[in-house]
Amino acid sequence: MKVTLSKRLCLTAMLALGAMTLSTASFAETSKLIIESGDGAQSKQNAAMDKEQWNDTRSLRHKVNTRAEKEWDKTDVAFDDRDKCQQSSNLNAYWEPNTLRCLDRSTGRAIKP
Repeated sequence: MKVTLSKRLCLTAMLALGAMTLSTASFAETSKLIIESGDGAQSKQNAAMDKEQWNDTRSLRHKVNTRAEKEWDKTDVAFDDRDKCQQSSNLNAYWEPNTLRCLDRSTGRAIKP
């Protein structure tokens, strides 16, 4: 089966014409635009529901933020304590990274540098 140049051009033209027809049909469907003023009952109800949900989750957001702040404070205090322990004049003082405490080498008890 031989496909000549004229048959190829004819097929290409038909495919291009079909693609253009389909693309113009899809453009025609999207030309409608609806603009709402925002004063509708549905939008007011959605806004009220969003506000209610925001207020309901307020305490949860506050708890999460408080917990994150406490964790940050613990880490910050641990860095300060580690620096004090390492700069201590007590030769038996060492920093224990697992417990985040400054300990005495000879007794293993926590010390304040």
